[in-house]
Amino acid sequence: MAFVTVDAPVRVTSSPSGIDARVVGDQPVAARSRGRVVTGHVLLALLAAVSVFPVYWMFATAFRRPEDALSASLIPWSPTLENFKYVWETIPMASMLANTFGMAAVMAVSQLLVAVLAAYAFARWNFFGKQLLFLLFVGSWLVPFQVTMIPNYLLISQMGLLNTVAGVVIPNLCGAFGVLLLRQHMEAFPHELLDASVMDGQSSWATLWKVVLPNMKPALAALGIMLFISAWNEYLWPSLVLRQSDALVQIGIRSFMGAEGNNWGAVMAASGLACLPIFLIYLFLQRYVVDAFVRSGLK
Repeated sequence: MAFVTVDAPVRVTSSPSGIDARVVGDQPVAARSRGRVVTGHVLLALLAAVSVFPVYWMFATAFRRPEDALSASLIPWSPTLENFKYVWETIPMASMLANTFGMAAVMAVSQLLVAVLAAYAFARWNFFGKQLLFLLFVGSWLVPFQVTMIPNYLLISQMGLLNTVAGVVIPNLCGAFGVLLLRQHMEAFPHELLDASVMDGQSSWATLWKVVLPNMKPALAALGIMLFISAWNEYLWPSLVLRQSDALVQIGIRSFMGAEGNNWGAVMAASGLACLPIFLIYLFLQRYVVDAFVRSGLK
């Protein structure tokens, strides 16, 4: 027995302006499309509000008076800068932000450089053990940090780098995430341009820096931002390596939380100051992020 699906009848009607309009059932197609667009925008607006609300609540609590830190009011009445002043006077916020920025920048640049070289090799050449080596990269990305945490800690201890920023940076100089992302972009890169560069007498190294990378600025910027944010938000590993509470901003925020009580106003103020560099970086480079995701779907 066969089932036959019959679509809703489509008829063409003339509008007052003389333009024909398609009608499915009793509802015009254009009206249905507009309804779907409006519904989609409403859902996106709700999701955006849910995502932004924790950030708003953080700054709202930071601008409240210390005695009103636990207030449930959505709007901080009588906003004050007392919490920010207290944080700035209690901990060396400027030096911690500078140390954290330097740590995140070194980690992001080193991982980006390794990702560029490894992804170019995987996308450009065929060599013995290529698939196995790529699977090892994927496997290293899937291994939880808790598995490698103790071996890395012992290695850093034997190198005498405990309680130093270098001990935080060295185990994170390379990562598999960047290799996986850039490999897809480089495989989609036109091979005609690579062949033309070889015919012009350019070496593989020159082709990478003069042909490939200038045409991959959006992808590199997007990856660089993600690597920088990931390094900036790192907390567990720095808290294990560093014993000084004034070395990085993530460790400094912890000083406002103790057994005798938590100063939530100061915690939110310090967290807000720690978020500002990320906001500024994304504000200036957001067009590269959007362009990278748009180009990733184009051939």
